[in-house]
Parts: sequence; structure tokens; C-alpha cells
Amino acid sequence: MNLSIRHGRVKQAIWVESPNCDDCDDGFKPEALIIHCISLPPGEYGGGHIAQFFQNTLPVEKHAYFSEISHLTVSSHFLIERDGRLVQFVSTDKRAWHAGESFCLQKPKANNFAIGIELEGLDSDPKGFTCLQYQRLAELTQCLIQHYSLITSKNIFAHSDIAPGRKLDPGPFFDWVRYLKMLAN
Repeated sequence: MNLSIRHGRVKQAIWVESPNCDDCDDGFKPEALIIHCISLPPGEYGGGHIAQFFQNTLPVEKHAYFSEISHLTVSSHFLIERDGRLVQFVSTDKRAWHAGESFCLQKPKANNFAIGIELEGLDSDPKGFTCLQYQRLAELTQCLIQHYSLITSKNIFAHSDIAPGRKLDPGPFFDWVRYLKMLAN
């Protein structure tokens, strides 16, 4: 799929707006990509719970874990589901609340200058991520690199890189070599 971006939105992505974002500072230009992973409840895939979480509509009665996290207001710019479906929650012209307390490119607060991409998965799942997810991630990354001149393949980080000790994702089962090789093609 050939992805294109206009006014902060990837045309081919499913748009599911999250309120968990805010305006960026004047002169904002994305400089980095942060790769995350998430599954809700942990270790379970599908069900639409990630979108509900990013929209603050998680049904707390469906799972005990949901009541533990329902007070959080987080989002990401993008989610790539197990089947490769691309969902966008926040315009890339806005600040998504994905990185939390973080340090990246010798600066604090990565949300101020980074685009967050979530992969549906669990950092400890030995099944890792699907072929379709890697393919879509490479396509999305190429689109963002073409659109934003400050983002390069050297400015792609794991959540664990920018929040060490606090975050583990995308974890040891994310194949960085495979992903970066796909970017080079």
C-alpha cells in the first residue's frame, strides 16, 4: 500500500479521534518516531479495546485490568493491528500523549517532538509481531520520513530507549534488523 499524508492525517488510515492530545508549540516539526506495543487486556488481541482506551471509553466492567488503567489519559498517533490495519488517533500536527516521562535526542519530553506508533502486541510475547505489522510499519515509516525532513532512520527509537527502567516495549521479540532492512528497500 502506498501511504500518503496530508494535513497531519494518513489518507489510508482509519481515523478514530482521541481527545488525549494537544496543540504543539509554534514551529513544531516532528523529529523522531517512537515504537511502542500494547494489548488490552495484556496478552489478548482484537476486540477494539485499544481504541476504547485511547478514547477514554474503556468498558471497566469487561476486565479487572481495565479498571486499573481507566483513569489514564493516553494516546498514540498510530496503531498497527495484528492484521496490518492502520488506525490513526491523533494528527501528526498535534502532540499525542504516548511517551510519558522520557528523554530522546538529548531532550526531555519526547511527546513534544516525536510521533508515536503502537503495534498491537505484548513485549513479552514470543510470537512477536506479524508479517503484516512489519510491512505496514515500514510503509508508515517511509511515508513519515518522506513527509517530515527531520525524521530519519537514525531517529527511530523503542519506547524502552527513551524511558529506560520504566518501559520495556516493544520488547525483545521486536525484530529491529528485519524492520530496518525493510526500510532500506
